[in-house]
Amino acid sequence: MTIPAIGSVPAVSATSYLPASTATGATESSDTGFASALTGAVNNLQQLQSTSNSYAIQAVTGDLDDIHTATIASSRAAVTLELVAAVRNKGVEAFNDIMRMQA
Repeated sequence: MTIPAIGSVPAVSATSYLPASTATGATESSDTGFASALTGAVNNLQQLQSTSNSYAIQAVTGDLDDIHTATIASSRAAVTLELVAAVRNKGVEAFNDIMRMQA
């Protein structure tokens, strides 16, 4: 895995956590829209956590020149984890509400 150079941490927007089709407002014709958006968010979370772990290893071994990069990567991974967990919880809550409905 390659780690970006110091100072080259990309800017993050709210739509960077979603797949391109969801972020641009395009809708999918199949019923997998929510599933693919959630899968994309989880995949992005895994990548962010991996990057954060790599920076942490570099910091421990003394190979990291700028601790700010590691801190930003760690914060980004933590915020993304909270976002994915909140979306998952809302999805479970919505499913439970639907299951309680009477026909």
